[in-house]
Amino acid sequence: MKKAYLYIAISTLMFSSMEIALKMAGGAFNPIQLNLIRFFIGAVVLLPFALRALKQTGRKLVSADWRLFALTGLVCVIVSMSLYQLAITVDQASTVAVLFSCNPVFALLFSYLILRERMGRANLISVIISVIGLLIIVNPAHLTNGLGLLLAIGSAVTFGLYSIISRYGSIKRGLNGLTMTCFTFFAGAFELLILAWITKIPAIAASLKSVGLSQFSAIPILVNVNMNYFWLLFFIGVCVTGGGFAFYFLAMEQTDVSTASLVFFIKPGLAPILAALILHEQILWTTIVGIVVILIGSVVTFVGNRFRERGNTIGQTAAESVKAVEDADTEATHAAHAVSNQEN
Repeated sequence: MKKAYLYIAISTLMFSSMEIALKMAGGAFNPIQLNLIRFFIGAVVLLPFALRALKQTGRKLVSADWRLFALTGLVCVIVSMSLYQLAITVDQASTVAVLFSCNPVFALLFSYLILRERMGRANLISVIISVIGLLIIVNPAHLTNGLGLLLAIGSAVTFGLYSIISRYGSIKRGLNGLTMTCFTFFAGAFELLILAWITKIPAIAASLKSVGLSQFSAIPILVNVNMNYFWLLFFIGVCVTGGGFAFYFLAMEQTDVSTASLVFFIKPGLAPILAALILHEQILWTTIVGIVVILIGSVVTFVGNRFRERGNTIGQTAAESVKAVEDADTEATHAAHAVSNQEN
């Protein structure tokens, strides 16, 4: 259990420093280029773990799996993470971190709307509290950076959608979360590479520039990928993107899902503190209040999940006990019949 909490601590630190590292790299790299690089590196880091998981289950990837990865890669890497990366370039890292951390709220809504899953009382309360926290941070009456907020919320919404597609697909295809994540990253990076090549076509590059989308015009691929930025790219790709997910899944193997999910419940509180210390970002009082409200919503979800898992465990234990008693009764009956037959 001590090892599990160490994994959770490392994963939390990695995920909470993500926006800070990406903000620091923003001046040297195109946002879409950085997205491509970090997810490719992250996929390479996760690959040994994914291959081990496939080997343990005797599973081989088929064309249907790759179609699923193409879809999840599109939603996660190209749409959600591109919006996320753009949000970081135009808004504070602390604000983006908190807003993006609300993606489980949208995942709950999508699971209810798409998968028709029942939303428990704790989850419903958590959704309401988290939405209130979001509104406090966004502060519609005094919007100062509407574009950044819109991009960050769009990223959170689409990542919530990705989570549901990934969960549904992994259950249907019999793939664990780590394998899904690894090959989603590979597929998304490959799709992003194709798009980057397309934006280099002169006519397309000129068209994108003419409508004010210069960041999407002639997207660079290897510009500034050199020793000057080695440690920054190493931290973003290996430690944050690859390591953060790797330690999260390792924690999940050592403990239960709700305990491992502490990573995402701590992030909204820790990320703004790190941003204030490292980037010297000023955090508005409304953002602080919103963070506290969102953390309360996270606690409600966490406690609700713990009670549900405990209830499932108790129910399973009770069912096993009943089955054991029934089996014992059956054996006793068979033994009695056997003795009776011998006497006859």
